[in-house]
Amino acid sequence: MAIILRSSDPLLSRIHPQPQHIDHFDHLPDSILLLIFNNIGDVKALGRCSVVSKRFHSLIPQVENVVVRVDCVISDDDSSSLISDKPRSVAAATPFSAIFRLVFKPLQALGQFLKRSGSASSPSGSSSPSSLLISGGGGDDGEIEQGGVTHHSPTQVLKNFDEIRFLRIELPSGELGIDDGVLLKWRAEFGSTLENCVILGASSVIPATNSDTSVDLSSSNNAVAVAEDNGSIPESFYTNGGLKLRVVWTISSLIAASARHYLLQPIIAEHKTLDSLVLTDVDGQGVLCMNRDQLEELRVKPLSASSASKRTLVPALNMRLWYAPTLELPDGTVLKGATLVAIRPSESKKEVCDVSWVSAAFDESYGVAAKMLVKRRTYCLEMNSF
Repeated sequence: MAIILRSSDPLLSRIHPQPQHIDHFDHLPDSILLLIFNNIGDVKALGRCSVVSKRFHSLIPQVENVVVRVDCVISDDDSSSLISDKPRSVAAATPFSAIFRLVFKPLQALGQFLKRSGSASSPSGSSSPSSLLISGGGGDDGEIEQGGVTHHSPTQVLKNFDEIRFLRIELPSGELGIDDGVLLKWRAEFGSTLENCVILGASSVIPATNSDTSVDLSSSNNAVAVAEDNGSIPESFYTNGGLKLRVVWTISSLIAASARHYLLQPIIAEHKTLDSLVLTDVDGQGVLCMNRDQLEELRVKPLSASSASKRTLVPALNMRLWYAPTLELPDGTVLKGATLVAIRPSESKKEVCDVSWVSAAFDESYGVAAKMLVKRRTYCLEMNSF
């Protein structure tokens, strides 16, 4: 006699028990999960992780390393228009519109993450007229409406993180509109005001692959440059607009740096666990850095804002300038009109002749360029507060 067992028969389940789903993440300790989340860093990805489970949702606020990548920019002058959607030539026409509101593209997970603090009161600094913004769900303060999408300030989003130590914010592009082929990079450190700034510029950059051809095609011009390049700035630098261009580069870079610093106030006030804050851009044009001591200084000693615009007041400055008509780097890249400017406040107590911090301001080939330039003749300049 045959015995037929149906799938619903209890005897069958005892003989062949149904396989149970095992979530291996449940067996990982919180410390391992936090290590994973800290390596993820990206605030969008962390927003998605926070809605996976209640456990993830409770762990995300403990992440110490956070990266905020901005997708587009809204100007204070016209909150209904996206600067990142404008042609580059239009953006280049307004290099001094450095006060931005930064917004992210829609992300539902971040909207869910924001609900954690939906009932919390907004920090006093989050109502700043100029603030960084990130999109998500509606209902919280510190938000604007753009194309049917509600955008929240990173101050509002980041207050869901309780233990941030390392924060990096990346803008979609540099603020300064420059012509193609022109090199302009800056790095600045701030406390409650500017502590130092290094600017590296060149009127043109000839890549290593094309440097030989370019030199041959303009041999006569190069002969003049070599003749004039005795370590001093040639007379043509003053007569052909070279000096004026470097002044514009310097002022523009300082304005961009002070505008970024101004926008960081509410974030710095809210997150007292911060050890490092970096505000940079995808183009690598400018980098603003603050360490733990500098962050604490800003909390204790409020910044002085410029009366003309929403940026930190730039103090009176001492500047050192190095220039080379032609600078060939070890990798074959040639910088035409290479210029390096080192800036410190006039009241700085640090030794003026110490240029070690200048050489270390940039990475890779541009760091090599800085090291080569500081070996040349130094020119000292001064600039009033603005």
